[in-house]
This record gives sequence, structure tokens and C-alpha cells, in this order.
Amino acid sequence: MSAKPTLSARLAVQLGIAWPISCLSGVGLAHFGAVSSRVGFALFALGGLLALIAMVVGVVAVVRTREGSGRLGRKHAFLGMALGDAGIILFVVLAVGGRGAPRINDVTTNLDDPPAFVLLANDPDNAGRDMAYPGEFAAEHARGYSELKSIELSVEPDAALAKAEQAASELGWHVLKAPEPGADGTRTLEATSTTKLFRFTDDIVVRIRKSDNGATVDVRSKSRVGKGDMGANAARIRAFTERLEI
Repeated sequence: MSAKPTLSARLAVQLGIAWPISCLSGVGLAHFGAVSSRVGFALFALGGLLALIAMVVGVVAVVRTREGSGRLGRKHAFLGMALGDAGIILFVVLAVGGRGAPRINDVTTNLDDPPAFVLLANDPDNAGRDMAYPGEFAAEHARGYSELKSIELSVEPDAALAKAEQAASELGWHVLKAPEPGADGTRTLEATSTTKLFRFTDDIVVRIRKSDNGATVDVRSKSRVGKGDMGANAARIRAFTERLEI
């Protein structure tokens, strides 16, 4: 009989310890700017993969160290499997938070005439990026976010712009200097929002037009990274709308 636990049992524990280290490192390094948001998220995702492997290796180790097998390390095997299970549960919970969200990363209150980026289209970080609303998103957007509509306010456009600037400030957006009203009187506000953990930057544009009853406000929120946003842009627009309508 070996004096040490089986290799699979020891490996399960090591992987069970490695996954939270990878996840926490990814979050911490990205949050404090030591690595890019993409690298930080990749480390976080690697933690999920390590948790899955830990669970699988743990199951194998439990079978290999079953009673009567003559192999040591059953406690290690169960510990590694449990640690892996914990990681999988964490990622499942995170995934459930965005369950059902359309796999798109550009959301607006007006699919027929989405607000256009001007200042942010010229931002160096957006160089080479198509800032037009992707037409192929329209069908999924209409199915998943049918509740997002233009915001009608019973105030004049200048007052609506002031309310929009206040709402953006309350949400922690970085507001760019708004250009002068267009020839048709359209007011526009552009801003960026940085996610708390991985410090991803998303672009936002708010367009205000005069209406018969006051002002019509349309919003668009676009992620710079990824094909899907797990509902983050829609949630941002909802939060903005709630503050605007108070």
C-alpha cells in the first residue's frame, strides 16, 4: 500500500485550490489595472475550467480509492471533488443571472432609428470599430427587449438634457462634453460606463428631441468587448430610465 494518496486524489485537491486563486487573481488584477480587462476575464474563466476539471478528477479519485481498493487518499478525493463542485455552482449562479438575455452587445430604446455615436466614434479606443447599430441584432433585440421604448418627458429638451446629465452622474457614468444642439434642435449626450469588477468600458449615447408634449429621449448602450453582454446594457438603460422619469 502506498504511503501517499493517489495522484488523482492529490491532483483533485490541487485543482480545487487553484480555481479560486485563478478567479480572484483575474478579478483583482483587472480591477486594479495590473492586466487588461480581457486578460483578467480570461483568468476568471480559466478558474471555471479548473473547477470543472477538479470535479471530474475528484470523481475519478473517489472511484479509484473506494474501500477495498488498497489505495489511499479517499478524503483528498472527496475534498477535491467538493471544491470543484463549489466552483461549478458559482459559475452556474453567475450564468443564471444572464439567462434568457439575447446574445447581443448593443441595446437601444429605438430600433427604427438608433442614436448614433459621434464623439465616441472618434475615441482612439474605438479606432477601427464599426459604431453603427448592427442590423443583424434587430430581431433578437425585438424579441428580448420589447419593453425598451423611447422615453417621453413632459419638459422642454434643455430641461430633459439637464435631467439626463444628472441621471448619468448618479449612475457613475463619465459624461463627455455634449456638443451644441443640431440644426433640428436635437440634444445629444455621450458617456462611458466602466464595470466594477473587470473594468470593461461600455459606450452610451442619449439623444433628446423635441416632441408635441415636451421631449423624446432615446438611449443606446454598447459594449466594446464580447458578442453578448448577459443583459448588462439593457439593465443600464432601465436604470437610466428609472432615474429620468422620477
